[in-house]
Amino acid sequence: MITMSLREEISLLLFGLLILVVYGLEFILLISYFLARIRRGSWKSIRLTKSTIALHTLAVMGILCLIYGSSIVPYWIDVNRVTIPTAKLRQAGFRIVQISDLHCDTNPRNEERAVRIINQFKPDVVVVTGDCLNHASAMPRLQATLRWLEAPLGKFAVKGNFEIRRWSHHDLLENTGFHWLDRDMTTVEKGDERIGISGLSFDLPQASRDLLQEAARDRFNVFLFHTPDLIEDIRGLGVDLYLCGHTHGGQVTLPGYGALITFSKFGKKYESGMHKSDGTILYVNRGLGLEPKPAPQVRFFARPEIAVFDIVPE
Repeated sequence: MITMSLREEISLLLFGLLILVVYGLEFILLISYFLARIRRGSWKSIRLTKSTIALHTLAVMGILCLIYGSSIVPYWIDVNRVTIPTAKLRQAGFRIVQISDLHCDTNPRNEERAVRIINQFKPDVVVVTGDCLNHASAMPRLQATLRWLEAPLGKFAVKGNFEIRRWSHHDLLENTGFHWLDRDMTTVEKGDERIGISGLSFDLPQASRDLLQEAARDRFNVFLFHTPDLIEDIRGLGVDLYLCGHTHGGQVTLPGYGALITFSKFGKKYESGMHKSDGTILYVNRGLGLEPKPAPQVRFFARPEIAVFDIVPE
């Protein structure tokens, strides 16, 4: 399921070529300046043209962007709040907090801060939409993070590609109070009101229709899956809110263009945030962590995210 569209391949290639050209030319210029100084004995005889000044400016901006994207943005959590009125509730509302793609690694990143933020919102339910762990040494920190999250009506998670391909023999949720939704549907209740929560593991996309056909249409239904790739397969199945992650919002995005790469079969169509499709609200969470090395350890215009959903009577 993890594929890269032709458009993403081209955009990534062009971006890489641009970086290579800028810093290749910058390296050549610096060498030529150095050699010229040796020959002439002075920097004063070396003239700067508009083109060389522009090149130096681009090179410096690139370095500043790298510093910003590696040391500031990955730790700058963005909290997005969404209110969803529904005629399927009459009295009580439900608050669901979603986190995704924690990618807990050898060094701490956003775990403790995320716990403080989430618990301040006093959610009824907390959900995690996959890709929790990068490195085995971070498992105790991951489990402590999930255990500290408070949600009186339930804590639920679905498996992403990392849980399936790297950690299939480990129970990442042990002693956390979270429950896997591998191909399951449950309900949470507040007084006389209830909502349904269903979830699929990353390796079971073909089971989506069978699972969701069991959903009661007169009840507000939340569906959890790691990627946005099922949004156009579940039309007409009574899903009100579809929560996912996986794309990291591109992790690196360009102003005016957006994500360079999403690893979604839809490419940039559902790269992040809220979308609507035939009565279903899709929310693509940018996640809290970073892809493991050798992927670049940066975020740029794609801040780590916590999403808060207030489902309220219409």
